[in-house]
Amino acid sequence: MKYTLEILIDRSRDQVIELFDNPDNMKHWQEGFVSMTHMSGTAGEIGAKSKLFYKMGKREVEMVETITKRDMPREFTATYETPTVWNEVSNHFEKVGGRQTKWISHVDFKFRGFMKLMAFFLPGAFKKQSFKFMQDFKTFAEAQ
Repeated sequence: MKYTLEILIDRSRDQVIELFDNPDNMKHWQEGFVSMTHMSGTAGEIGAKSKLFYKMGKREVEMVETITKRDMPREFTATYETPTVWNEVSNHFEKVGGRQTKWISHVDFKFRGFMKLMAFFLPGAFKKQSFKFMQDFKTFAEAQ
């Protein structure tokens, strides 16, 4: 399942990148985020792996993030893997005038096992969750 989302943020690209690129800020815009543990590579750089922990309702979700492209301030791409889901998110940040940033997110999901059924019956849920993170980031960034 592939889709692209866009959102306009009323902050300069430099301000957006400073907030987006700081893992300590994830708790402010990713609902359910608990923690991030660095596993290997140079933190924040291509090839780095980190374990992300989320609490979603009664479920605890653990995934591995691998940074695959880092061309800041223009692009940040990473994969996110669980035993049943592989997800690549390619984030692009474009200047709009001097005071706004367009965040474009290209998302690709691949599913295994039970999650294939979930994706088939509830495809909009994944897109909705991705866009909620973007909206929550916009709210967080614009309040800074």
